[in-house]
Amino acid sequence: MKHNQRIRGTSTEIEQTAKKLRNNLTPAEARLWAVLKNKQLEGLRFRRQHPVGDFILDFYCPACKLVVEVDGEIHDRQKEYDAARTAKLAEYGYKVLRFSNQRVINDLPQVLAEIRRVALSIS
Repeated sequence: MKHNQRIRGTSTEIEQTAKKLRNNLTPAEARLWAVLKNKQLEGLRFRRQHPVGDFILDFYCPACKLVVEVDGEIHDRQKEYDAARTAKLAEYGYKVLRFSNQRVINDLPQVLAEIRRVALSIS
């Protein structure tokens, strides 16, 4: 039963937080989700606000273990944390792509092209 099995060591609190975040996407996350959901990108299934361990991944494609992070301004001040987080996810075998909010909003076609390129090179 699911309630006894944790996703990569997540806690109930992390899973509840992820659920709340799914209902409160940032404008950039909502814009990207609109084109990732329902297998619109190369037929790949993405999950949004997916819990893994102590982390909540903005977007995750299980078929190719691809993580897509959409970073706001706070990430300019937490580069070391983000690097450690990316390294930990790499230990799980995940590939992490990071895009700024501004890039998602202002250059969505190029963001999608990069996600597509990396996803297809992995799968």
